[in-house]
Formats: sequence, C-alpha cells, structure tokens
Amino acid sequence: MDRNPSPPCSDAEEEEGDAVGNTVYSKHWLFSVLTRLIEVIAPAEPDPGASPEGARTELDEEMENDICKVWDMSMDEDVALFLQEFNAPDIFMGVFAKSKCPRLTEICVGILGNMACFQDICMSISKDENLGQVLLQRLCDSDSPTLLETSRLLLTCLSQPEVANVWVERIRENPSVYDCVCFIMSSSTNVELLVKVGEVVDKLFDLDEELMLNWIKSGTCRSVGPSVDDSPEELPDFKIVPCILEAAKQVRSDNPEGLDVYMHILQLLTTVDEGIQAIVQAPDGGKETWSLLYELVSQELCQPDDPPIIVQEQKTVLASILSVLSAMFASQTEQEYTRMRKNMPLIGSLIRILQYMEGCGKRAVENSKESEQEETGRTDVNEEDFHLKILKDICCELLSNMLQELTKENTLEGLHQGHLNEQTCSCAFQNLLPLYSASVESFLEVLREADQTLADNLEKRFPSLKVHTQEYPVSAGNGPDMS
Repeated sequence: MDRNPSPPCSDAEEEEGDAVGNTVYSKHWLFSVLTRLIEVIAPAEPDPGASPEGARTELDEEMENDICKVWDMSMDEDVALFLQEFNAPDIFMGVFAKSKCPRLTEICVGILGNMACFQDICMSISKDENLGQVLLQRLCDSDSPTLLETSRLLLTCLSQPEVANVWVERIRENPSVYDCVCFIMSSSTNVELLVKVGEVVDKLFDLDEELMLNWIKSGTCRSVGPSVDDSPEELPDFKIVPCILEAAKQVRSDNPEGLDVYMHILQLLTTVDEGIQAIVQAPDGGKETWSLLYELVSQELCQPDDPPIIVQEQKTVLASILSVLSAMFASQTEQEYTRMRKNMPLIGSLIRILQYMEGCGKRAVENSKESEQEETGRTDVNEEDFHLKILKDICCELLSNMLQELTKENTLEGLHQGHLNEQTCSCAFQNLLPLYSASVESFLEVLREADQTLADNLEKRFPSLKVHTQEYPVSAGNGPDMS
C-alpha cells in the first residue's frame, strides 16, 4: 500500500531472538501494537475521542501509523504466521463487533486479506465459521475502502482450491450477500471497488453453477443492515442482469480489465438457459444489453483506425461480448429483434475483426519462422493462439447467422454504407466456408438481387459456390434419369 508508512525494523539493541522468523521485524513491537489495538476497542477508561455512544470513530495518528505498518508487514509470511499464532484474527473479530471507526475496520480486513494469501492461514481463516459470517457481513458496510478490502479477501479465499467450496457454500447460504453485491454493482461509482466485486462474482459463477442459477432467480427484498452511500436499509428488488450492466457502464471508460470481467460474467450467464432468458426477458426485452454490447463492438473496440494487433489485446473481451450477442440473436423472436437484424455496422465490425485476425495470423507465422531459424528443433512455433481461435469461432457463428437474416433492403444499405464490398465479402466467405456454406449461399442469393456484378465476382473468387447456386437442367416429362 503506497499510502502506508514503511514497516519498522528491529533495532540492534533489541534482545536476541526478538526478530519475527527470518525478518528484521520485532516481535515485541508487534505485540505492543496488537495490545494497544485491544485497548482501543475495549478501553479501561472513557476515551475523550470517542463518540457519544462511547466508541471511537477515528484513530489517533500514531495508532493509525502503527497499525498500517502491521498491514504492510503482514505481506511477509513469517509475520503473517506470527499474527496467526497471536490470535490476531480473534482480535480483528472484536474490532468488527465493537469498532465504529471505518478506517480501523478497513485496515484489519486488509491485514486478514494479506494473511489469507498464505495457504495454511487461509485454511484456518476459512474454517472459522464465526469469522466467515462476520466477514460476509462486511459486504453490507457503508465504507467503500472496507468493501474493497473485503472483496479482495473473498477473492483471495475463492482462488484457493482447498477452501473455495467452503466460501461458495457459505455465500450460497447467505442471501444478503446477493443483495449487497447487487447494490454495490448498481449504485457505486468507485471503479476499483466495482472491478474487485466483479472479479468475486465472476469467480463465484465460474466455480458453482448452482449458485449462479440461484442468483439468476433471486430478487426478493431483504433487510441487510447498513448500506452503501447512505441508502435505505431495505434494499430494492434486484435483478442480476441490470446490476451487471450498470457496473459495466461505470467501468467501461476507465478500466478495460474491469469491462472484460463484467462481459465474462454475462457470458457465463449464457451458459445456462435461465441466464439467457434473464437477459432477453428483461423489462426492456434485452434491448439495453444488446445496445451496450453493440456500442462496444461497433464504436469502441477494434475500430478502423486501430492497428490490427489490437485484436490480440482485446480478444478475451471481444469473445465474451460476441458470445452474448450470438446467444441473444439465436433466441430472438420475430418481433423483438427486427431492428437488430438490420445493424449493418455490427456486421461490418465482425468482418473487420476477422480481417484483423488474418493480419495477426500472418504476423504470427512470420515470427514463428524467425523463431524456427533461431531455435532449431522446435515444433510448436506455428501453433495458433488458443484465444484467437475461440474469438474466430464465435465471430463466424454470429456473422453467419446475421448474414442469413439479411434482406435485399438490408444488403443495399450495407453496400451504400461501405460495410459490404468485394473485399469485406471475400474475407467473410474465406472464414465462413466450408462450415457455414448454407449461410453463405443464402446471402449470395440476396446479394445477387442487390448487386449482380459483385455476386458474380465473388462466385469467380470462390468456385465451390457455383456448384451450389447453378441450376441443373432436367429432362422433359418425368424429370432426370435417376438410374
């Protein structure tokens, strides 16, 4: 933490054996700070800095500096183990129960978060049911820094395979977690907090489909205690999709990694039928979701003035977005997405992504040849980027479905706007054939009505299409001889 003071060192005059493990940190100093921390939450005499109710709302400067030093020191495993042996988690439990000082709560959760980075300590913290429940309650805190540290701690624990299931089960049994997380996503403007909460949700959904299904179906109003930004204690009837969209809108400009996280959450929703229905059966019929994703692809990501290599940087977020769009398009009804079918800029963007991937592919081959010359005997240098392949597959599926829906009027619009021409159509055909032959043939028939010359040129460039589009002569009377 850049804002925290530097940790103290053990003085040369300190007694031999006072150092914590192999560090230069003093056991005596750590002990004294933790003792003072106990006195802060349980003072022997009334404190002049306390609130009328008797609890301190602010830390004095010296105490804050010292406990922040402990926060920094807790990144060292030896220090973390010493804190564990000194029952620091129990002391922090007392802080959570009695302290009215948000800064102190934040620091204590932060120390626990550092300690949880070490497997044995993480297992000990995770198995403490009382501590686990108290930590989940911190998600309903009104202090954004505390919420951030709580989310970081949860993500650390969920990332440990040995204890991840403990936390998933604990969260599944605490409906208030859903409400608090949804409230943060829908109301907070703290981008750092939104990203970390998004990472927690993404991890939860990835770990446990049952929990994801429960959250998709949830939406009952519950009283959960203190809320963020002085909002009422009674939380509204949350639905998961609008909350995800609101958070994505907040992070889209300031944090590309955060946008990637929220798009992946949406993609995970589409892996179950209930998730797709939650997206397309929202009060606006899914239009808000479609509009946001459409804007991202058509106006922000992988744009004409970007270098082709941009597709390498944006491949994961593009794959998530296109996967959701593809799922929505496949589940459309005749009335709901008539306008969406006419989104020629989206078709233009899909083709541009494929063009950029071709450029990246050529560059990768050139780099591979250079590598082969430098490192003889290597056989894996020409392997295709796994994530780019996923993006290409998703892109081709959506493009084929959209081309198959185009009318003559849509096609004329695309030609007029420049989204369709011989170069872009050739790129599309090159990537779609032979897997999506039916879609290409259907589009070519419509294109022939809109621009006969272009259709003829494409047939010459892709001879295999002539076999499917030409008319075979039949004999008079009983038709062709089938003998």
